[in-house]
Amino acid sequence: MLTIEGEEYLTVDEACAVLAVKPATLYAYVSRGRLRSYKQGMRRQRLYRRSEVLQLVRLSPSRESDVPIVDPWADVH
Repeated sequence: MLTIEGEEYLTVDEACAVLAVKPATLYAYVSRGRLRSYKQGMRRQRLYRRSEVLQLVRLSPSRESDVPIVDPWADVH
């Protein structure tokens, strides 16, 4: 996880882990407007706001109600 100007961002791998999806699905979410990606500097690496990823998890109708939302950075300060 990266913090840029006070905002927390996830890499592709980190966002996929939180959402429990493959990178292709993550890219589909971006292309369909369900999630935004942010370009990091001059590199081609894309980042995803942690808050937006977690909101997508909460809104996802495909998750079972007994499956907890896992935020691996919840205890990180």
